[in-house]
Amino acid sequence: MNIPYKPKLPETNQPIIIIGASGIVKDAHLPAYEMAGFTVFGITNRTISKAHDLAKQFKIEHVFENVSNAVKNAPSNAVYDITVLPDQYIEILEQLPDGAAVLIQKPMGNDLAQAREIVAVCERKKLVAGINFQLRFASFVSAARHLINEGIIGDLYDLEFKVTVNTPWELFPLIKEHPRLEILFHSVHYIDCIRSFLGNPKSVMAKTAKHPLKKLSSSRSTIILDYGEDKHVVINTNHDHHFGPKHEESYIKWEGTKGAIKAKMGLLMNYPDGLPDEFEYSLQNENGEYEWKKIELEGSWFPEAFIGTMSNLMRFKEGSDTKLLASVQDVLDTMKVVEACYISNESGGVSLNELYFTI
Repeated sequence: MNIPYKPKLPETNQPIIIIGASGIVKDAHLPAYEMAGFTVFGITNRTISKAHDLAKQFKIEHVFENVSNAVKNAPSNAVYDITVLPDQYIEILEQLPDGAAVLIQKPMGNDLAQAREIVAVCERKKLVAGINFQLRFASFVSAARHLINEGIIGDLYDLEFKVTVNTPWELFPLIKEHPRLEILFHSVHYIDCIRSFLGNPKSVMAKTAKHPLKKLSSSRSTIILDYGEDKHVVINTNHDHHFGPKHEESYIKWEGTKGAIKAKMGLLMNYPDGLPDEFEYSLQNENGEYEWKKIELEGSWFPEAFIGTMSNLMRFKEGSDTKLLASVQDVLDTMKVVEACYISNESGGVSLNELYFTI
């Protein structure tokens, strides 16, 4: 089966200015842009030595002392790639030229109030602004989207994300101490990806939990998204499975009225080295029996999916794409779901004591 899953590249050259020089820039942004043939015009970072290190490694011509200096010297058609933490977004966005194209790292703020502020700044300055939700563009997600959009597995009625891995949070020191760790910085990807298939849920039920031996605000979550009585949509994450690789899991599963799709997200297993992804689909054969078949796909979530988010922004800016898929306006709804998860987590479930006194 021939499945178109690779992103279309822009038709024009739009030089990129990267604001931030963290590990994700080194491991994903810059390798992806190198693969795609994008021009990285310059980079800046608060700790300027880090920017110089990446500039040397990836042959970036310009290193700027600060955002203001980067903007002053940027080409008129530059695309800005913000790769810092949410607290710095608004300060940086205010310095960009009105009407500029900008890709902002996820999540879109620390909470819904901050997300709304970010959208307001982008709209006031008429920025062409997207959020870097790359999972939407991972090869296995794009392949699944094609099969579903073509009606090959019928009507989608079950969508499950399952992650049982040992995540080395020490690799992310800047977010490790965040009071909203698991849902805001990890499961937000799955929430956004689900929305890209099914739109907004009617309601949300969620519980996020700590580990008794770790100083993390949360590392395991269960999220149920209500899309009506005929759909089952759930996210289950456990980042604390440190009992060896035998029973680790990391997958997305789509089930429809005619067939099913399962994608192994190998990146999250044995992180950061990862394991190979797998993509399978199941349809009825001529005997009426369901048969699973594998398809080999090129690329993964990191770094290849980062090509997709940037390409879509550039193509939308030049007019070759009609829709900016992860626009700040669209992602505002992802942040509403995240906020609903935390409200649900705090409000808790139905108490058995309440049942005792009411029934």
